[in-house]
Amino acid sequence: MTEQSTLNETLADFQARRAETMPPAALKINVEQRRLLVETADHAGFIKAGDRVESFQLTEVGGAQLTLHELLRKGPLVLIFFRFAGCPACNIALPYYNRFLAPELERLGTTLVGISPQVPGRLKEIKERHGLDFLIASDASNALGRRFGILYTFDEPSRRASIASGNPIGEVTGTGTFELPMPATIVIGKDAVVRFADVSPDWLVRTEPAAVLAAVRSIATAPAA
Repeated sequence: MTEQSTLNETLADFQARRAETMPPAALKINVEQRRLLVETADHAGFIKAGDRVESFQLTEVGGAQLTLHELLRKGPLVLIFFRFAGCPACNIALPYYNRFLAPELERLGTTLVGISPQVPGRLKEIKERHGLDFLIASDASNALGRRFGILYTFDEPSRRASIASGNPIGEVTGTGTFELPMPATIVIGKDAVVRFADVSPDWLVRTEPAAVLAAVRSIATAPAA
């Protein structure tokens, strides 16, 4: 990865390399699941700019309870939903955000939280592996992801492959289900109103840091209501 590569260029390069070595049957299942999600996602149900976010609670991987009120105390809030600690694309995206997004958000007085439904004890692995400087938290039972309309359920080929692996996704995450969040980035103002929301049905497409920073900076320059 170079500084000139965007996040999505980096992810595309990763997928191109993986396609050369991944067993064809497994690659087909992966590609078809992503294609199905892109074609059938209910965009009208996704959280969007202008929505007001009601109170919620997340569990940080160290055990602390994070509430919306506390997260908004010092300024705007950026939520980045990702799938789980072992997700290859997430292991590219989160370190990228740590390098190219988190420091500037800190300078802007904005809190960044990465969110997955995976249970805290297993989710902490990705934070420790990459030395992430921002909060990583568990969304128990996908409660917030469900409220935001960003969940998907494995299609039947993906479900069968997950079970056949001997380590089905419900056991990996600790949720016992085949549900995961679509990658999503949500910027929330101090008034708990969403200012920016980007949801990607294809988990190999993620929000670029520049778009997040533009949204956060626009809050600071917006005229008072």
